[in-house]
Amino acid sequence: MTRARFERLVADALETMPQSFRQAVRNVVVIVEDAPAPELLDDVGIDPPDTLFGLYEGVPLPERDWTHANALPDRITLFQKPIEAASQNDNEVVVAIGETVIHEFGHYFGLSEEEIEEIEERYWRGDRD
Repeated sequence: MTRARFERLVADALETMPQSFRQAVRNVVVIVEDAPAPELLDDVGIDPPDTLFGLYEGVPLPERDWTHANALPDRITLFQKPIEAASQNDNEVVVAIGETVIHEFGHYFGLSEEEIEEIEERYWRGDRD
């Protein structure tokens, strides 16, 4: 899959995020990279063959104070090659992108893993608000 097509699928996934997420997101950039660097995997404690589909870098909303006002944007990186490698077709790529986007924005909002999983389940059942 080309980078342009993958980025289009990412944009589509962002447009279908739950409305409550979209309305509350401020100062976050979403980018696509090929794959996480081995050093990154080491830093986050992931041993191959495991990998990352996405990564949130920033200060979660609940942890911010008044000094955060002029900060650079938080960053969500999606890793194209691992997502493609774990997917058998374009539909599975779309699902993996959607789940990863929701998961990483969950970290932005300071949600627990359990809360993120609950939102992902509701999202895929069609409850998008």
